[in-house]
Amino acid sequence: MKSFRERNPFVLGAVGSVVLAAALTATFYYEDLPIIGGGTTYQAEFGEAAGLQPDDEVRVAGIKVGEVADVELAEDHVVVSFRVKDAWIGNKTSAEIKIKTLLGRKFLALHPIGDADQDPAQPIPRSRTVTPYDVTEAFNGLAGTVGAIDTEQLARSFQSISDTFKGTPEHVRTALDGLTALSKTVASRDDELAELLRNTRTITGTLAGSNADFEKLLGDGNLLLTELSNRRDAIHALLTGTQDLARQLSGLVADNNRQLGPALAQLGTVTDILRRQSANIDKGLELAGPYFRLANNTLGNGRWIDTYVCGLVPENRTRCMVPGGGGR
Repeated sequence: MKSFRERNPFVLGAVGSVVLAAALTATFYYEDLPIIGGGTTYQAEFGEAAGLQPDDEVRVAGIKVGEVADVELAEDHVVVSFRVKDAWIGNKTSAEIKIKTLLGRKFLALHPIGDADQDPAQPIPRSRTVTPYDVTEAFNGLAGTVGAIDTEQLARSFQSISDTFKGTPEHVRTALDGLTALSKTVASRDDELAELLRNTRTITGTLAGSNADFEKLLGDGNLLLTELSNRRDAIHALLTGTQDLARQLSGLVADNNRQLGPALAQLGTVTDILRRQSANIDKGLELAGPYFRLANNTLGNGRWIDTYVCGLVPENRTRCMVPGGGGR
């Protein structure tokens, strides 16, 4: 078998490029693969997109079962393509776009019913789909509508109606006078109301733009709580192990109490004896010093022993005496 050095480098480069391209393609389109992909792709028709975007969740009974793949315009309606995995979709399934967060994020809710499987090639018709009421769009529309109202003309119209009904009964005139006062109040507060609605539109736009930041903050908080929970388990295990160790040490001391007690008592007796005999031991060490010095001098000539006996003859006994009466 040839080694890689002996093979043609151009052929190896071509084969490696093809394999790398296939791996990259499988990585980018792994959700469309039959085994490890993201499930079966279905379609649903809606009257409007209602803010639904690709990668939004698909839920069945509140449980995530897939994601929105694409939202595209088809003549006078919108076709939403979504993937579902590990969930049954019937041929009478209804779909509804719901609000996920107050910041305007949506998700696709499915209500799977029917007596057969839903054909992936057949989209869910608009008769079985529902779109939500978008509060943000309503405020934006309200701001535009109120801004287009001519409040001065409206006030003049109410004034004309009031003048026309002057000859009517008292309660009718009172109601019209109230309408006139209301129109004047609205006209006098026109700038403030317009500013309020503009600020409302700015706030809703800012919150909608910060949706990803809020989601990341919540995700990081979830990771922090998970880590704290894991640390709590570790600390609990440490405390439990310490308690078990203390219990085992207590049992060990209790089991060896009979042997350790007499041994400690005898050790105390020995230390008392050594303390009482400390002076004698010191005296013995003091007297042993000259003896070992003389023994060392006697054996200091190698193979021979250099020594003599002093005081054996009575004539030499006086010279062997140390001044003070001690012997040497």
